[in-house]
Amino acid sequence: MLRSMYSGISGMKGFQNKLDVIGNNIANVNTFGFKKGRVTFKDMVSQQISGASAAAGGLGGTNPKQVGLGSQISTIDTLHTQGSLQTTARPLDLGISGDGFFVLKNNTGDTLYTRSGNFYLDVNGDIVNSDGYYLQGATGSGANKKINISTDTQSFSIGADGSISVVGGTLTGGKVQIAKFPNPDGLEKVGSNMFISTNNSGTPVLSDPGAGGAGKIVAGTLEMSNVDLSEEFTEMIVAQRGFQANTRIITTSDEILQELVNLKR
Repeated sequence: MLRSMYSGISGMKGFQNKLDVIGNNIANVNTFGFKKGRVTFKDMVSQQISGASAAAGGLGGTNPKQVGLGSQISTIDTLHTQGSLQTTARPLDLGISGDGFFVLKNNTGDTLYTRSGNFYLDVNGDIVNSDGYYLQGATGSGANKKINISTDTQSFSIGADGSISVVGGTLTGGKVQIAKFPNPDGLEKVGSNMFISTNNSGTPVLSDPGAGGAGKIVAGTLEMSNVDLSEEFTEMIVAQRGFQANTRIITTSDEILQELVNLKR
C-alpha cells in the first residue's frame, strides 16, 4: 500500500482533534474564567532511504534521503492568558488581575483551583462557589480555612489584598488566598471551571493577593473567557482546509492503486 495514504490518515486524525479543541473553545466563549486550548503538531518518524555520506575519493558528500510517514499531535496546551474583567458591581463577584487561582475545597477534602470568581453565601454564611465548594482563606494562625461571614452582617466588602471588611457582624477564616504554580500550564482541567495540580504543575504557593507575584483581587468583576472568536474561526478554516487536503491525498492514492490493479485486465 502507498505510504501517502497512511500519511493522509494521520493528518486527518490530527486536524479532527484540532477541530475538537476549537469547538470546545467556541462553546466556552462566555464561560467565566475559561482558558482556551491550542493544538500543535509534529512529524512522525521518517523512513530512511539512504544515509548521508562524507566527502571521499574526490567526490563531495551526499545528504540523507528520507520519506516522512505523517504527522501526530505534539501538545494540547492550555493558554493561561488574562481574560478581560467584566464589571458586575456584585460584592461576591471576584476577578483576579494577574497570576494565580482561587483555592476551593470540596466535600471530600480535595483542593481545587479556579479563575471563575462568582461566589455566594450559603445558609450558614460560608463563602462557596456554584457547586457548594468552600472558598479557602487564611488567618495569622494558618491557611486552608473556609471563610464565614455571620448572617447578622449588615454589609461587607473585599479588598484588592483579599481582606474582608464587615459591618455589624463577625468574620472568621481571614483573607482570601491566591495560589500560584511554578508551571500553571501543567494543571489538569476537571470540568466545572476547575483545575487540579499534577506532578508537572509543581507545588502551589499560597499568598495574599498582590503579594509574591500573585494577582490582585478586583471585587465586583468577573474574568471573562480568553477565547477570541475571530482567531478561533480563522483556525477553524485552517483546520478545515488541512483536513480537506489530507482527504485529497487519500483520494489520489486510491486512484493510483486503482490504476495498478487495472494494469492486468
